[in-house]
Amino acid sequence: MSNPPAAGAPVAVVGLGQMGSGMASSLVRAGHTVLGVDPGPPSTPEGVDRTELAGALQQADVVVLSLPGGDQVEQVVEQVRAVHTPKLVIDTSTCDPTDTRRRAQLLADTGHVLADAPVSGGPSGALAGELTVFLGCAEEHLERVRRALEPLAGRVTHVGDVGAGHTAKLVNNLLCGIHLSASRTLLEVGERSGIDPARLLEAVNAASGRSGVTEVNLPRWVLSGTFDSGFPVGLMARDVDLAATVAQELGASSPVVRAAREMWAQLRDEVGPQEDFNRMVKR
Repeated sequence: MSNPPAAGAPVAVVGLGQMGSGMASSLVRAGHTVLGVDPGPPSTPEGVDRTELAGALQQADVVVLSLPGGDQVEQVVEQVRAVHTPKLVIDTSTCDPTDTRRRAQLLADTGHVLADAPVSGGPSGALAGELTVFLGCAEEHLERVRRALEPLAGRVTHVGDVGAGHTAKLVNNLLCGIHLSASRTLLEVGERSGIDPARLLEAVNAASGRSGVTEVNLPRWVLSGTFDSGFPVGLMARDVDLAATVAQELGASSPVVRAAREMWAQLRDEVGPQEDFNRMVKR
């Protein structure tokens, strides 16, 4: 499986939500025949052929997964295992690294390859083909996976073997969740002190307290009042919970991690899982 997919070669995208639709469109722009698979009602992006998973697996040697979680990934992996033609499965979903390593072994036993490539950048990044990818795969498959990801990503960081990508994504989202939780205090202190929040952010972003949250999330989605990042509270609460579980299993947890887990679960219960995740800062 060392050859990269040729331009025009069929690629299956399983999951046509906001992220999957954007990735499918980027693959179409790159000249691929794109087979979209989704049992739900979302609209089909222009240039994408909607089909069933079985049909997509007959035509495409590269399968990109953009699914809500591990249960859905597991179902697809089971179907891939039954196919005799070798497939490269690129999982951009966010999953438990232990489960990812197990799935990779199951697929390897039947002649297939699994790479975990969770992404950051939101729906806009997916549509523009400018996602940041946390890649986990064996060195022997690295070049092929990188080439397959070219239409989707502005940056690909090979973190390590299978499972490392999902580990990195979980740690990233955990830190983002912690930073958002802390930024709630930043804005509340500013408001109660009578300080213009934009000026307070300007000061912080010129100093050591800055983060991706203060530099991007707060000005773009919070202070603007739009709260339309495309990433919901429910998914962030899930990711923080999973990251906290992984940290606990590795003996690497902390009071800060545990507090973030509680805060995100509480926010999900208060505002609902569909609200934008930046509501953590200002409800």
